[in-house]
Amino acid sequence: MNSFPVVDSHHHFWEIDKFDYSWMPDGSPLATDYGPADLAPLIKEAGVDYTVVVQAVSSPDEARWLLELAEQNDFIAGIVGWVDLTDPEVGYTLDELQRSKYFKGVRHIWEGENDPGWIVNSGAINCLHELVRRDLTFDFLAKPPNLPFIPQVMDQVPDLRAVVDHIAKPLIAEHLVEPWLSDMRKVASINGIHCKISGMITEADHQNWTADDLRPYVHHILGMYGTDRLMFGTDWPVCTLAGEYQTVADTARGILDSLSPAAKSDVFGGTAARFYRLDI
Repeated sequence: MNSFPVVDSHHHFWEIDKFDYSWMPDGSPLATDYGPADLAPLIKEAGVDYTVVVQAVSSPDEARWLLELAEQNDFIAGIVGWVDLTDPEVGYTLDELQRSKYFKGVRHIWEGENDPGWIVNSGAINCLHELVRRDLTFDFLAKPPNLPFIPQVMDQVPDLRAVVDHIAKPLIAEHLVEPWLSDMRKVASINGIHCKISGMITEADHQNWTADDLRPYVHHILGMYGTDRLMFGTDWPVCTLAGEYQTVADTARGILDSLSPAAKSDVFGGTAARFYRLDI
């Protein structure tokens, strides 16, 4: 028995004809609709109780749509949406989105910006201060080149409730650890920053990965963050490029099997519930 509801802290929904998913390569197997009806049986089979849906499109309209889905599906406990962090009038958009109890925070597709220091250099810092004022969270979608800028962000916005998605996407397929490890240690040393154990199998060899490819990275993350700042996520349906929903959940449980029941309760639900202030 789990001592706390199990939460998938990171997945997506999309309808291909509804928004601009130009980040998907032509002919990608991801380029089909994925909605709550597709996920519901998967979470039941995997023993997941609640989920947090994260933006996949740079549009407040997508956030509005996801909030509608949250109203219609009991398993959706929170939405992380997109707003324009460079918009001086962003407060009006946040006012609207925050009318929903399901709107928990914001994410920007930082990894896709040409400037790895975009968040520091774009004027986004002002809007991050606005998130703090509103007690909203921020997801850092970062790759290793982005990591050195996170301490700069946190120096300027020290009260930001922030989480690093997908352990910042180290080069797992190449079995490389540095400079990811050194930079991530600096990020983890900042009080309050959290991290998602998610999105790893798509950074590994899609066809030939094993749990042993992921294990060293997870152990580093465990040592840096501790279980009270770590949360499990599947990154479904992106994960389906390399493995099914159940496979992702089983692999995470296997790698973390030696943790105490209390520590597992943190990683597989408690941390996400506290961080996103989920009503579960």
